[in-house]
Amino acid sequence: MPAGRPIAVTLREFDLLAYFLKNPNRVLSREALLAAIWGWDVGDPSTVTVHVRRLREKVERSPQTPTRLVTVWGRGYRWDSAEGRTP
Repeated sequence: MPAGRPIAVTLREFDLLAYFLKNPNRVLSREALLAAIWGWDVGDPSTVTVHVRRLREKVERSPQTPTRLVTVWGRGYRWDSAEGRTP
């Protein structure tokens, strides 16, 4: 993603990104994201996985090796406020 250029996101992607930006450097589980973004107490966590993947395609320079929206294995996802931060 070239810096300074607008990107088109869906409403759900926007909500997800905004939630990550409000909680930088904090690991958020898929279940917590389902509750916060979708309002679901019970649901398919793969919904979050798909939306995170789509969001990465739009906000990461290299979605296959993300530096901002990173996976914390076994725990969830984290938005790193400093690109390239080590876990």
